[in-house]
Amino acid sequence: MTDSSYYTECIDDSQCFVTLMMDYKDICKVKCSNPPIGIPETLDIVNFIKKDFLPSGLRCIHIHPAYDDRRQKEEWPKFLRYLKQRGKAAVAKTDNRQLYILPPHANEDFSHAVVMYTVPKCQNYVKSESRSGNDGFQLKHPNRVSKDNFMGNCKIENQNTPDCNSEEIIGDNQALHSKVETCSRSGCSATVQTGPRENYTFQTGPRENHACAHPNFLKTLAQTHSDWIFGAVAELVDNSRDAKATKLDISIDMIYSRIADKEIPMLAVVDDGIGMGHEEIMKMVSFGRKQPDTNDPNYIGRYGVGFKTGAMRLGRDALVLTQTTNSRSIAFLSQSLNEDNDNIEIPIVTYSRKGQFMELDTNIQAEALAKSNLKAIMEFSPFNEYFIGEKAGLFQRKGTGTQIYIWNLDEWGSKYSLEWVNGLSGGSSFHQGDIFICSRRVRSRIGQMTKQVPIDYSLRSYLEVIFLDPRMKIYVQGSLVKSRPLARFLHKTTIENGIVLGKPVQLILGHSQLDLEQGNCGIFLYWHGRLIEVILDIAYKRVGSMVHNGQQSHGIVGVIDVTNVMDDASGRVWVHNNKQGFVDCEPYALLENWLSNKADEYLDNNIDKVHVTKGGSRHKPDHEWVQCDKCRKWRLLDPDFDSKLLPQEWFCYMKPINGKCEMPEQKLERGVITISSQRSGYINCNNLSEQKKEQTQTQSQTQTWTLNQIQSQGADKAELSSVEVESGKDRVVRGKEKLSA
Repeated sequence: MTDSSYYTECIDDSQCFVTLMMDYKDICKVKCSNPPIGIPETLDIVNFIKKDFLPSGLRCIHIHPAYDDRRQKEEWPKFLRYLKQRGKAAVAKTDNRQLYILPPHANEDFSHAVVMYTVPKCQNYVKSESRSGNDGFQLKHPNRVSKDNFMGNCKIENQNTPDCNSEEIIGDNQALHSKVETCSRSGCSATVQTGPRENYTFQTGPRENHACAHPNFLKTLAQTHSDWIFGAVAELVDNSRDAKATKLDISIDMIYSRIADKEIPMLAVVDDGIGMGHEEIMKMVSFGRKQPDTNDPNYIGRYGVGFKTGAMRLGRDALVLTQTTNSRSIAFLSQSLNEDNDNIEIPIVTYSRKGQFMELDTNIQAEALAKSNLKAIMEFSPFNEYFIGEKAGLFQRKGTGTQIYIWNLDEWGSKYSLEWVNGLSGGSSFHQGDIFICSRRVRSRIGQMTKQVPIDYSLRSYLEVIFLDPRMKIYVQGSLVKSRPLARFLHKTTIENGIVLGKPVQLILGHSQLDLEQGNCGIFLYWHGRLIEVILDIAYKRVGSMVHNGQQSHGIVGVIDVTNVMDDASGRVWVHNNKQGFVDCEPYALLENWLSNKADEYLDNNIDKVHVTKGGSRHKPDHEWVQCDKCRKWRLLDPDFDSKLLPQEWFCYMKPINGKCEMPEQKLERGVITISSQRSGYINCNNLSEQKKEQTQTQSQTQTWTLNQIQSQGADKAELSSVEVESGKDRVVRGKEKLSA
């Protein structure tokens, strides 16, 4: 049948034939007599909603099956039975309206279905424009058409067009089985403007390409962080940092669930960032978005998958409450809500904000849709209007920010995957709150022998080192996390500069007393200022001799920012989407080789060569720092000041700085002098006597001292106190030694 004959048949026979489709498969061909609205040749079902959530003010028509084959005859009752048993309506969309398909009110033989549709403003004409092949709207009323005028403009006399007010308005979802009544309206006519016949096409080829996401995809997203659940928490922390938050609070508390009829744990991640408007939150909950055009080294998120993968790993349901200076939005990403759905439904409600006055933003969504979304949120979550209001109060009067609440948390056997401990009052650092991975399992790394790696199972320990330059105040279970930027807390610090693929890199190496006590060592690799971890060998990455040297390398820690190397100039990023590892690529292989060489050199030059005895600590940091809890700047402490005297919360005006937050921040300096240098297996004849040559063939003679301050001008001497130097069998003890500058 040609397109033109089908068009004429629809008009002359007063019937329209439509194929119901879903996921590129036809369900059944149906027919509709005297349809008062334009219907395309195919209706794609894009979603299902509860019948109770249908908007009011709908009109309805009936459709009847017109089977093409036996399979359609079987699919039609299955389709309607599915809707009836679950109390749902199938949603289809056209250009100017939404259609809701429901089973008949009481008829069990499924001889017909009810189609309810939204009603735009009444118009006295219908204009049909040239459309692409995936549209195919046709005139459906029984009018007399002059075939002579088919290819040009034609006037259609119509005495049977139903009045826009003559059909029964379906309010409050009642009378779904009512029939459409029509009445004649004298003088009513419709002018259809068509162009040449070849420009007016019908859908005969493939339909518009699109993607549907089944709710099982939410479980697939959770597998992104299946190896390590703290990677999921890190995704949410990244979002807060990208939003320029100055404060982040992470906690787990018990709340009452009406659905479970008991108290359940709920994870809360609350920040004071800039918040998200409707467009931003749509990007956050949508499945994928374009890569940003610019590569900001201070921005971590790139693909819009972090929230979804992180939230779905932590629990089955997540609610986002976010506020900007002029809006507030609520979004609900839920496996519970979508349990019986065939496509993922994400309710979003957006309010416009003027000061503290809030109202539904009808410029973004219809009031009926917003209310139905809010009803779905309250039905499938522990939140009602009062609980939402209580949480919104955390924004305070002029506040902005984002709050994420996750419940139905991931389980580990009969327990939850996460354990939480509330801190004790009194400010003691020993009794601070924390969130643990209940298994306490240590992640496997090449050459690792220790079983005590707190960053693997303690969220507080992980967040202490998650950022290269920490500025955001982070609280875990109500207790402030004391940031520990590793580069500022090392002993015998050395700074190594190099070039990898033509890009500059800088590695800071030194000894850490804490890691020495725990038997740890390795290189911390940061990308865009954030620590990158993977199971085998990234955080505490053992390179070179660290893999085999055992206890000799314990306590040696390196810190490096690899952003320049791992970000391609063409916009490609050599970091996994879960931000827990690097792609196996040439830049990473060359970087790893460079790190191995530098680690070997440091071990060769420093192991068992220098022991600092002053202060009673073998690995006391070269410099001690304190961070202001207001401006978040780091202040260098005087060498004679005991850092143990600092309070839990410290500010710039306090001792020993006695300054102001406006003061500039001191920068980390090298603080290392190399007195002599010799690689293993070589002899420096100028510095050694002939009697000692055979004792130095396999040993390095590099001694490095850390100096608090070295005067480069105006001084010829620098003093070293209580330094004990061992070199082979020679032993020299010096109280104070003058060295030439």
